[in-house]
Amino acid sequence: MSAEIKEYLEKGAVILDVRTKEEWDEGHTEGAEHIVLTVIPLEVEKIKAWNKPVIAVCRSGARSGQATQFLTNHGIDVINGGPWQNVDEHVS
Repeated sequence: MSAEIKEYLEKGAVILDVRTKEEWDEGHTEGAEHIVLTVIPLEVEKIKAWNKPVIAVCRSGARSGQATQFLTNHGIDVINGGPWQNVDEHVS
């Protein structure tokens, strides 16, 4: 898992945090984008416009898994990073 995260970060991937606003406010990876899972379908064009690979993260990996599946279906190069702290340790 972490090798893939590292590889994506080296490719300049955007970290996409899909947790709630409350969870985000409690802590998140610096530089990450925050789009709550429920509004991902409305933000697909914005995410595509980043024109970068994406690492989806949440609290446990379940919601980021849903986001990953949805974004993959829309042709976005995305992996499920699991809990946001997994990715955070590679960034900081």
